[in-house]
Amino acid sequence: MLNKLAEFSRTRLAWGLLFFSAFALEAIALYFQYAMGLEPCIMCIYQRTAVLGIVAAGLIGLASPTSLPVRLIAMGCWGVAAIWGWLLAKEHIAMQTTTDPFAFTCDFVPNFPGFMPLHEWLPAFFAATGDCGNIDWYFAGLSMPGWMEVIFALYSVCFIAFAAVFIVKR
Repeated sequence: MLNKLAEFSRTRLAWGLLFFSAFALEAIALYFQYAMGLEPCIMCIYQRTAVLGIVAAGLIGLASPTSLPVRLIAMGCWGVAAIWGWLLAKEHIAMQTTTDPFAFTCDFVPNFPGFMPLHEWLPAFFAATGDCGNIDWYFAGLSMPGWMEVIFALYSVCFIAFAAVFIVKR
């Protein structure tokens, strides 16, 4: 089993699945925003950025899946983005479910680094126009951040499995 997973981690198919699944999530986010009229809040924008990190990891891995340095960089991006996204989604759920109105604040301008103001470069993609506390969408009993917590948890578990196999079966 470990050998098969180790072999799979060196294929373009594995990294392509990572890339296309995260890319599909970005497309769905834009559909929710522009077709369904659901305005993204600051936490949504940060989670969207974490998904872009997974897209980047998939692209890096696709570039040369058999190269050790390339796989290390791709796995680093994947792990950071997946775990950061999970933490963001968890915090977003706490914002939506708290009964204390002063427990959290929801900024309107993303706190991107000064050298990379994504919200100014691509406002249609990175501008936060919604409120973090609003729950405008449910599916199967979970809000958007609830589903993102599940999705990021799945990405994190897959990352941990690939990292474990990578350590054991380099």
